[in-house]
Amino acid sequence: MFKVLYYVNQFFGQIGGEDKADIEPSFVEKAVGPAVGIQNIINDISEVYGTIICGDNYFNQNSEKALEYIFKIIKDKNPDIMILGPAFNAGRYGMACGEIAKTVGQALKIPTLTGMYVENPGADVCKSVTIVIKTGQSAAKMKPAVEAMGKMAVKILKGEKIGKPDEDNYIEQGKRLTVFTEKRGSERAVEVLLKRLKNEAFETELPMPSFDRVEPAAPIKDLKNSRIALVTSGGIVPIGNPDRLSSASAQNYCEYDISTKESLKGEYFTIHGGYDPVYANEFPDRIVPLDILREFEKDGTIGKVHDKFYTTTGTGTSVGNAKKFGKEIGAKLKEAGVDGVILTST
Repeated sequence: MFKVLYYVNQFFGQIGGEDKADIEPSFVEKAVGPAVGIQNIINDISEVYGTIICGDNYFNQNSEKALEYIFKIIKDKNPDIMILGPAFNAGRYGMACGEIAKTVGQALKIPTLTGMYVENPGADVCKSVTIVIKTGQSAAKMKPAVEAMGKMAVKILKGEKIGKPDEDNYIEQGKRLTVFTEKRGSERAVEVLLKRLKNEAFETELPMPSFDRVEPAAPIKDLKNSRIALVTSGGIVPIGNPDRLSSASAQNYCEYDISTKESLKGEYFTIHGGYDPVYANEFPDRIVPLDILREFEKDGTIGKVHDKFYTTTGTGTSVGNAKKFGKEIGAKLKEAGVDGVILTST
């Protein structure tokens, strides 16, 4: 029987929700959560002999310590494969699964397998070195996700040939493989072109990435009478982070009243996990330039600084969440009569 080691976060490990996101990794010698479903599929050839459970916040803020613990369990138990998730579209969970899958696979040469929604930032971390089964956005799609991961686990353990991404339902790995066909490339290209001209269904052999194009807004007509707002993805929050904004893979954004403030110094800091925080903590206006805007407000360069500023964390945040935040913040700014926004990164 093959030995399977499983990884889940605090929620799927049945410990708790956000209130338990800071728990340190632990190991239990049984299948927990989705691992039970996987066990039912792989029962004939393998056994989930244990599950590692770790809080999403803990891993993303203490990845070296968490990986050290996970490596210790792996070296002690010697699994044939490590399965993680599925993480669906949960950013912090996805980043943890992605980082573990990549590191374990590369450092210990053990096969790894996970499942995520295509926009989960964790998929980009590991998809080139591990199989990432495509899943729905939420745990409502748990059953098909577990079924697909279980079938893929069987293939990996048996050493069976893995099909193309669309055949075996996993995220493209960016690899080009040599395939022998009866027709040369020029013939296939002409056939695809003719199908396209006839509006017939066709499939390209080299899919290109799709990028959004956003038309720039019209310039502000009257800057001296304009209301200007501040929005940042630099993770600037009040000291102590009272609203628990994530340091990576943000699931939300926060808004704070700055109507009576000349600067953010002394009251705000950054919790962003993707850059050196020293200079931002020393003077947070380097990320959110309230001090300069106040000067512009006083000398008449602009009309007014908007009373609230909006903040989130850009690193690892999924495209889906970023779009959601943008639409919601944009609607609030429009309703407040804001004429322009200074959007800062890091």
